[in-house]
Amino acid sequence: HVSAMSDRGTNNHSEVTDFILVGFRVSSELHILLFLIFLLVYAMILVGNVGMMTIIMTDLRLNTPMYFFLGNLSFIDLFYSSVIAPKAMINFWSESKSISFAGCVTQFCLFTLFIVAEGFLLAAMAYDRFIAICNPLLYSVQMSARLCTQLVAGSYLCGCISSVLQTSMTFTLSFCGSRAIDHFYCDTRPLQRISCSDLFISRIISFSLCSIIILPTMIVIIISYLYIVSTVLKIRSSEGRKKAFSTCSSHLGVVSVLYGAVFFMYLTPDRFPELSKVASLCYTLVTPMLNPLIYSLRNKDVKEALRKSLGKKIFLFNSILTVT
Repeated sequence: HVSAMSDRGTNNHSEVTDFILVGFRVSSELHILLFLIFLLVYAMILVGNVGMMTIIMTDLRLNTPMYFFLGNLSFIDLFYSSVIAPKAMINFWSESKSISFAGCVTQFCLFTLFIVAEGFLLAAMAYDRFIAICNPLLYSVQMSARLCTQLVAGSYLCGCISSVLQTSMTFTLSFCGSRAIDHFYCDTRPLQRISCSDLFISRIISFSLCSIIILPTMIVIIISYLYIVSTVLKIRSSEGRKKAFSTCSSHLGVVSVLYGAVFFMYLTPDRFPELSKVASLCYTLVTPMLNPLIYSLRNKDVKEALRKSLGKKIFLFNSILTVT
């Protein structure tokens, strides 16, 4: 199939009708195992993130800026994993493993939008924790509903701008020869590898965009935590310090997993595509699966809301059984 597709080589990107997602270079027996792993992880993503959004929307005690951001984080995680996982699972069973040109553009565009929005949202969440710990008396004034809405809208807007720029830059390249993308989804580096265009300007713009996105968000997160740590260390009681740190530990865990995987992927040399696929797995599937778990296991409010919600359902179920 790959050779058949390659034979239709052309120098004009507009004549490219589809690509082939090579996926993981493993034996066909392992494809079944990978399919089951993807299915399990994706099911956990759906249950975890939909559950988190439902709890936040239905429990009035969670009507705070922190949970407003967390609800949006769950929405983003749910959406961008859904852009990747179903197609990857279909390809484990498919012989052709093809994705249409329009499908590839759509996948790339949506994934870029949501992954960038998540970076900015995590920076907004770090700022929220900074205000909560360093200026607790002014928290309700400074973190107003209007500011929270603006920060979330700004995150999506930055995602949209970045997505439009990255997508138009990547898909105006000429693709000739092989159409086989050595990855399990449409991503920048594997697409650049099969392009016959001069990539110098494209790589400079791509690097500049990544720097504009990653550096400011990282700076906001680092500065926020420097202030948080210095404030917490000034708290005399160990109980007070523990309580202050516990409100940030979930966010810090999420940031570490996401940025760790992104840096690992982009620092992996091009000659090790399998390594970059593993790193991609971390932030396309593992991070969206872990985020609700990290927040629900580390957070008393979420645990309490979950217990209350489950208690109501069990009570209702028992009542129905008693009646029947």
